[in-house]
Amino acid sequence: MKLNLTPLFAALLLAGCASVGSVGPSQLPQAPAAYKAQAANGASALTASWWQPFADPVLDDLVGRAMAANTSVQAAASRLAQARAALGTAQAARLPQVGVSAGAGRSSTPGQLLPQPATQYSAGLNLAYELDLGGRLLHERNAAALDVQAREQLLADARLLVQANVARGYLALRALDTERDIVRDTVAAYGETLTLTEKRARAGDVADLDLARVRAELAANEAEALALDRRRIELETALAVLVGEPASSFSLAPANWATALPAVPAGLPSELLQRRPDLAAARSQVEAAQARVGEARAAWWPSLQLTAQGGGVSNELSRLLKSGAGTWGVGLLGALPIFDGGRREAGVNAAQAQLDGETIALREQFLLALKDVEDQLGALALLQAQAEASARAVSAAGQALKLSDTRYRNGFISQLELLDARRTELANKRAALQVRSAQYQATVGLIRALGGGWSSPGA
Repeated sequence: MKLNLTPLFAALLLAGCASVGSVGPSQLPQAPAAYKAQAANGASALTASWWQPFADPVLDDLVGRAMAANTSVQAAASRLAQARAALGTAQAARLPQVGVSAGAGRSSTPGQLLPQPATQYSAGLNLAYELDLGGRLLHERNAAALDVQAREQLLADARLLVQANVARGYLALRALDTERDIVRDTVAAYGETLTLTEKRARAGDVADLDLARVRAELAANEAEALALDRRRIELETALAVLVGEPASSFSLAPANWATALPAVPAGLPSELLQRRPDLAAARSQVEAAQARVGEARAAWWPSLQLTAQGGGVSNELSRLLKSGAGTWGVGLLGALPIFDGGRREAGVNAAQAQLDGETIALREQFLLALKDVEDQLGALALLQAQAEASARAVSAAGQALKLSDTRYRNGFISQLELLDARRTELANKRAALQVRSAQYQATVGLIRALGGGWSSPGA
């Protein structure tokens, strides 16, 4: 009976040589032609130091300190180093393995009348090389290289995230400093009103109820100022963690909020895959999973290892390296599992399932990235209109308060009307400030959503 091995080797050829290429268009999410909301006019292209257009030296310093000492960035760099070490291991597996050996043994030959123990010495050079017939080692190396690429991109994403968090935290703190000034000015104004009201109460011009109202307003605003102080402590300590410094030794003095608000170009949705490091990393992970499918398929191929050795064997150590003691040998070792209980097929299925999962994750991440950009673009457009309306409200409330204060001092309106005018002005000032702060937060959010100043090396 003849055994026909042609179908078996045909199956091996198909399994081992199946193409595992880069991510194709069908696996990538379909990008829309443009964003629904449009970016501001006059925007300049982002650079790697995207925070510098805010023109704030303190922010520049904080970002620099964070890049040098942030623990999340350091952890991402450590994971990159691990991936590079794994790549070195995978590359080494494709090279010949060379080693030396030496030994000594003592034995006697049985059957002799007077056995004479003899000592034998040996030394040699050994070489082993696996012939990568199915490309298993190549696919393993490619997957490891793509893992390194993904880790590089994730390190860039970690840096971008920390930079954005530092900018957001710092800008929120400066907005809070300005809000604290507004509330403290209001406290001082209420203090003046209280002094005037107490004077008029002593003269019998106002009732005790009016005096109690002013005192209540003053105390409420003093409490609000303390609440803002507490919030500032929280923002300051959060920044300390981001820059990698102990909160106990970190401080930022209050300062005027003079940070510029840059316009940010949105570009096209299709550019996100090159502009966002997290999306580039997800794409590299898909390609690495593809390489591992090829590695799993290559397990169907026979393994073939070439070996060679040369050296010497002698009963005398001094003659070990002389010509008469020389030995050599070459060999070829092959192995082909015939039945493994479905292990190799399960390995291929597992690798394919991982590839499917990574592809789905890439699509989901791209959809979320589009959402991030649309959210921030829409917010910036609405916040601009809101800022204009808030500015009009602040102007009108300030004028109303000025008129109310004059009329109150001349006795034309009640104290209740004055307090109401002051509350209205304070509320409008704080609302306008919060809108301005939201504009800065949305600008940083848009920069983060667009990938900062990072771009794929292959873009």
